[in-house]
Amino acid sequence: VQVVESGGGLVQAGGSLRLSCAASGFTFDGYAIAWFRQAPGKERLPVSCISTSDGTTNYVDSVKGRFTISTDNAKNTVYLQMNNLKFEDTAVYYCAVNKGRLCPSFVEIRGQGTRVTVFS
Repeated sequence: VQVVESGGGLVQAGGSLRLSCAASGFTFDGYAIAWFRQAPGKERLPVSCISTSDGTTNYVDSVKGRFTISTDNAKNTVYLQMNNLKFEDTAVYYCAVNKGRLCPSFVEIRGQGTRVTVFS
């Protein structure tokens, strides 16, 4: 099970980015997919999760109302739309997958991450 994250970059505070998590060699059907992030010198923390089984989503409080997680079954890709970015969103973002309905933990991170840098 492998995924490829992309979409990171350098963005001014208040701007937007859309991260992608593309499945490689399998389909997301029946999986729960989560985004984690790791800021410099900090631990990896969950940001958002989606269950493909029932569409349930959840978000950490700090991104609610600004980030949206979604899936594109045709492209076998999960997106994280990030709006109104803040300096504290600066981190490397990782995609984790778990077969079933439960959100994956950080040990199930499968990709290399994509870096998001927000400047003010």
